[in-house]
Formats: sequence, C-alpha cells, structure tokens
Amino acid sequence: MSEDHLDIRRFDFHLPVELIAQEPAARRDRSKLLVVDRNTGGISHHHFHEIGELLPANGRLYRNNASVLPARLRGFRPTGGAVECLLLSPGADPTQWRCFVKPGKKLPPGSRFGLEEHYTAEIVRVLENGERLVAFYPQRDESGTDLARHVGGIPLPPYIQRDREDPRKDLDRERYETVYADKSKPVAAAAPTAGLHFTPELLTGLQGAGFSFHEVTLHVGAGTFQPIKTERVSDHRIHREIYEIPPETRASLDSAESGQRIAVGTTTVRALEDFARKRKSLPLKEDRGAFLAEADLFLYPPARFAFTDAMITNFHLPRSSLLCLVSAFLAPGRLDGIEWLRDIYREAVSRQYRFYSYGDAMLIL
Repeated sequence: MSEDHLDIRRFDFHLPVELIAQEPAARRDRSKLLVVDRNTGGISHHHFHEIGELLPANGRLYRNNASVLPARLRGFRPTGGAVECLLLSPGADPTQWRCFVKPGKKLPPGSRFGLEEHYTAEIVRVLENGERLVAFYPQRDESGTDLARHVGGIPLPPYIQRDREDPRKDLDRERYETVYADKSKPVAAAAPTAGLHFTPELLTGLQGAGFSFHEVTLHVGAGTFQPIKTERVSDHRIHREIYEIPPETRASLDSAESGQRIAVGTTTVRALEDFARKRKSLPLKEDRGAFLAEADLFLYPPARFAFTDAMITNFHLPRSSLLCLVSAFLAPGRLDGIEWLRDIYREAVSRQYRFYSYGDAMLIL
C-alpha cells in the first residue's frame, strides 16, 4: 500500500477508559517509561528518573520551552447563556484572537459575550475548522494575554475531566506546565506533555552527566488533540503552528558534535523537522539569528527525519496526527512502523501504562 492510500483505521486502537490519566503521577519523574530500541526491536520497562542511564551518552536534548497560557475564558451572552472560549493564537489586530467557542451554533458573527467587570467580546467572523475570530475589550487596559492570566483557566484537554469545584485545579496550574517553561513565552494552548516528566533535580543530574539542553518554542495549538476525520491519512489538512529556533539551537543542530539529537516531544520534532525542510530554501548567506516560521508539516509513514535521532513522547490518541508521527519515527522510510506501534501500545495497555497528557512516557532510540 502506498503512502497516498493509508487508511486512518490503521491508526486506531482500543484503550480502556480507566487508563486515561486524570491526574499526574505523584512525582513527575516517577512516571513509567517504556523504551523502544529500533535497532534490536526490543522493548523494556523503566521509570522516567532512570532516563539518564538509558539515553545515548552526551546526547543533545531539544525541548519546547513554550509556557501554557490560562486560555480558557468563561463568559455569558446578553441572554444569560454560558459561553466557553479557548484562546488559540493572536490575530493581526492586537484586539483579536483565533478561538474555539461553545456553543458555536449560538454565536454567529456579531454575537457578543463577556464577563462582568472583566471583559466584553464580539465574534468577528467564522474561520476554518470551526474557529472564530473574536475581538476582546478588557475593562482594564490590558492585552488578551494579560486578561487570560487574570481570569483564565488552564486549558486541559477534553479527556481530563474537571468540574467547577474540583480540588485538583490547583494541582493542574502547577503540573500542566514543564519545569523549564519560559514564562515570557505564554504561547501554548496545550502543554508540551513529554516534558512534564522532568524535575529540576533530574535536569541538573543530566547536565552533570554530559547531556546538553537546547530550546525551541512552538506555539502548541488545540489542533494537536483533533482526530483525523478523513478516510485517507494523506487527505488530512494538518493544523499550523508558529515556532522559533534561536541562534544557539541552530548552531547546535549544525554542529559536528557526536552526541545524538534527542527531541523531547512531538512538538519539538515538528519544529526541528519543519526547519530542516524550510532551511533548504534559505540563501547561502542566511541570517544567523532566530528562525521564525509556521509549521505546516504532516509527518506520517513513510516519512524520514533529518534532525531527530531519538525521541521522548507520551502515549497518544487514536487516529491522531501525533500517532502518525510516532509510527513514522519507529520505521523511517517504511510503513511497518504502523503495526509495530500498535504492538507497542498493546503491550503498554497490558502493563497498565497511563495514557495521554498526564500519562506515562516512551523513549524511542
């Protein structure tokens, strides 16, 4: 079967609902870690705090330092009906944001909603994929980002269940964020969850053992959770996400260092691999500053990888673009990574690994 005829059903799997993690492990680095060796085909089982003994020596770890914006805003229509608005990314006009809103059918262009003493908002127009362009008018002289910080809620994915009085909400503010997130970059509508397993102590230990860390910033969008709805994988229109690769990281990627390049999470893989493809069109004497672009790269079998030698990732949703990426990485240039990933996931289910954002991790070497 060619890549143009891959059926999305090949990326489906059964997951018992009790394995969808509703809260993180008691300690970040005590989550389970499933290790896959692509050279031997072997699988082994560990805990994340052991990762320094499992990674290739002197590896270069690339991580997404985006911080999670408290992007879930509550509001009410003039009739009193409740509205939930998820900020996705700023528009060209500084007062406007791309958003998901509920109930969308009751919020056509021109509709207004708000939260007393905090803000009013108006739907400007309907965009693709059900998004809305929304203009915000805060009561105070503040940006949409500042407004979210004051009154917004953590944008947990829909499979993590919280009611309004859930005491775990305080835990979410701490744990649905990496310990290395750059607070000056609140650009993520979802956490880069592979990084949630690191602790400050683990990072210090890895650096002392000869590993180096390099930053990228990818504006994680809610599209990362959307299932592929087309029958053929190749017909799916992948979501776009802005990313930035600073000069120090660019220099590391081009360096002749012997350490393998290890991507922490699919968001990092997407940024690195999109950069690898776009840089080919740059002039020979390219600017050595930060590289800023919009990732529109959809990686699925039999894709190949230019800048990623190993990857740390969580366990992903069925029929998702993330599942496609991981299966491609298991067997670059081939299609057999699809069935291999299904076997790995069956093994994870049988051993009671916890899935999705607050779940356990996988290291692919």
